[in-house]
Parts: sequence; C-alpha cells; structure tokens
Amino acid sequence: MTKKFKLSGEEIKPLVNGYGACIASDMITVDGYPVRFAYREAPDRDVDSGWRFFSGYESDEYTNNPSNAGIYNLNTIANYDPSIIPIIDAPIGMAFEKENDVEKWSIVNDWEPTDD
Repeated sequence: MTKKFKLSGEEIKPLVNGYGACIASDMITVDGYPVRFAYREAPDRDVDSGWRFFSGYESDEYTNNPSNAGIYNLNTIANYDPSIIPIIDAPIGMAFEKENDVEKWSIVNDWEPTDD
C-alpha cells in the first residue's frame, strides 16, 4: 500500500542540511501529528543521524510494525515539525519530549531504548 504523505515534495524547504537520515512514525508524516517524543541513538549506517521521531500516540504494537515508519532526510521531518531544529545537535543518548502543544522540549532522563 502506498502512503499518502501530509506534505508534498514541493512543500519541503531547506531548513537544515547535512544531518543525514532519521526514522519517523507515520503518525507524523502521514497523519500530520507534531513530534512529541524524540531520541538519538547510535547511527545504524554512515548516513543515519541516529534520530528517531514519534508523535507520542503510537502504541507498542504500532511502533513494532516497521510499515508504520519510514526513513527520511532529517530536513524532511524538520519541515513537518520545525520545533525539532533546536534539539538536533544533541548528543547520542539524549531523549526529549513535549507535552500537548507546548513548543518547549524537556529532556527525558529516565528512558532508554529497548531492543524489541
């Protein structure tokens, strides 16, 4: 099944360059939810920034289905939610969250990725 993205290719503008790829939930790129949870892990490949972006509404079942996410240039996700721009230089191992429509990111200190 082909995904229908919330933004068209023509709507993607150069906001950040040189960061590489990231993974983002379809709840952001297809459904149009803002990013409310983000973490940076060690990159999987040379082009990987290590960033992972979620709306915060994904269930474990949804997240565990690889078809519910995609690999994107980090600039693409910055176009979906420019509020990520201030955190993208954070080091590997950092996690951030936002509550509701608050634009300010909070550091998450009690979270670690799982190897599901």
